[in-house]
Amino acid sequence: MPEAPPRFGIYLNSSERKVVRITSPYWIPPSPDWVFLTEEVNSPLVKIRGLIAEKRLCQEPHLVQWGQIPVQEQA
Repeated sequence: MPEAPPRFGIYLNSSERKVVRITSPYWIPPSPDWVFLTEEVNSPLVKIRGLIAEKRLCQEPHLVQWGQIPVQEQA
């Protein structure tokens, strides 16, 4: 049985051209909008763009920018 990808790391939303760095369980990006890229949370954006291009996950990886995780309302 294949292993699930790690929860912490860098995720890509190709339709929004955004990547986010996840280092805590506060918010885990939902599939299929977000794709796990790497567990290297300290990867620079240039390296991340190269990984996106290599995996052909976005037609214009040079336009990908850092995004922000959503603020969750407290109950």
